[in-house]
Amino acid sequence: MELEARRVVSEDCVVTTVVVLSGGPGFLPVVDLPVGATVIAADGGAELARMLGLKVDLVVGDMDSISAETLAGVEQIERHPVAKDATDLELAFEAALQFGPERIVVLGGTGGRLDHLLGELLLFAADAYAGAEVDAQLGIAAIHVVRRERLLPGEMGELVSLFAVHGAATGVVTEGLVYPLRSETLEPGSSRGLSNLFAASEARVSLERGVLLAVRPNGSVSVGS
Repeated sequence: MELEARRVVSEDCVVTTVVVLSGGPGFLPVVDLPVGATVIAADGGAELARMLGLKVDLVVGDMDSISAETLAGVEQIERHPVAKDATDLELAFEAALQFGPERIVVLGGTGGRLDHLLGELLLFAADAYAGAEVDAQLGIAAIHVVRRERLLPGEMGELVSLFAVHGAATGVVTEGLVYPLRSETLEPGSSRGLSNLFAASEARVSLERGVLLAVRPNGSVSVGS
């Protein structure tokens, strides 16, 4: 069923987790989806869903990266023009918000265009999605958006980097990392938070103001929790 470019969802249609599939080369399959999760594919992300055997609730995009065979198996489609002001992934995020999720998890790859990858990372931390906890598994890397405070899973000795985006992150405090931060300010463009290490099986990151991207280059996101 073709939907209008802006899908309207009833106010009582609220889910805990929305999984957004972005596809792309270099993807490491993660399929432990929680019961009741809504799955949205950003255009070619539907090909990834088909490969993993996942049922897609909605495909969003201009449909230029999806085969006719895959598209035919999708029940709900939100089609946008090729000439548009947002990427397919951003449009999928907008659709996800209409379900009022507590958490948005992105599954995709890191291969392909560098500008697309940078745009994705900045998108994850946008203010528009501050109401949901956002995580992503891009290839073998895990990304966590940190607002106010988060516990990050990891392994002792595992690499993790903290990057301030969309402005300075102030009052940053970490626990469980080899190189602690104690009420410090991380500025966008600074390498101050690069290449830290887990000193335990989890780390706590808190901040007074701003938003951080915690990047675990060899980490994994638990989709089912």
